[in-house]
Amino acid sequence: MEAGTALCVPLNTHILVIPFRSANSNSFFHFQPRFTLSSASSFSTYSYRGPKPKRDFLADWVSQNDDAVRTLPIYVGSASLFAVLFNRALSGIAPVADAGSSQSRADLLTLGLAVTNILTGLVWLSIRPKSITVVNPQGVECKRLCSTLPDVANSELLWAWESLSDVTCCRSLVIVYESSCVLQIGYAAESSPGDGDAVSVDVDKLMQGSLYKDVMKSGAQSYLANLSLYPGKSELPFLPSNTQAVILQPLGDKGIAIIGGDTIRGFTASDQVNFSLQFYHFFISNVTSEFVEILGFYTACGN
Repeated sequence: MEAGTALCVPLNTHILVIPFRSANSNSFFHFQPRFTLSSASSFSTYSYRGPKPKRDFLADWVSQNDDAVRTLPIYVGSASLFAVLFNRALSGIAPVADAGSSQSRADLLTLGLAVTNILTGLVWLSIRPKSITVVNPQGVECKRLCSTLPDVANSELLWAWESLSDVTCCRSLVIVYESSCVLQIGYAAESSPGDGDAVSVDVDKLMQGSLYKDVMKSGAQSYLANLSLYPGKSELPFLPSNTQAVILQPLGDKGIAIIGGDTIRGFTASDQVNFSLQFYHFFISNVTSEFVEILGFYTACGN
């Protein structure tokens, strides 16, 4: 090994060897730490002693006993109501409430609190958070690329699709650039039941819609976390009918990328940033005359 290509740090009986790339080597940086331990007992001496994350045992217990916690106010209110009535029956006080009696006023207040507890429990049982599940897209798989794109551009677009579909909930991807649909891949809506053909992207109709205009006007990414709540869903008929979430990513001022997911709020904040950076690299930072020529956008690209 050449001088200056390794760093040896002695840690008592431990030896840490970190190889670095030599100045004359063409190989990539390769990090392979190797540890030599004198004994298993000596390793425990250097165990982690930093701060450890604290656990909220009450929150854990509540999450594990959700049904019992939701019904607890009903039991408490019922027990309080029964206790008030039982106490009034044994105390010898007249069953009719007397405003001049302090006992009657206390009983009325206790009855109100008991009924409030019972109603609270009923509300907790009736209102439950909706579970977010992954759905199977209702559509057909398609793979449509612009016929005039060279192999280099096709491989780049397919790589972008594979990277998105592998690490995120993305199940549909449509790219419109310079008034042409250059990519439609993943799941798409079926044109007619049983025919197996995917609905093609009507670029002109898409560009006339409010979703496209708003995104191009703002120049910023738009995230429709729950697509079913947005009336603009009708402007995306080429996506599966049960698409849960959509990201509209502008490609400069010349196009847009439409990313459909299979989970409500399935795209995280880091996913959104990655989409912006990835498509910025593909379609904005490299929009030079050479890049346009490589991608074939300088020609008329049919749908």
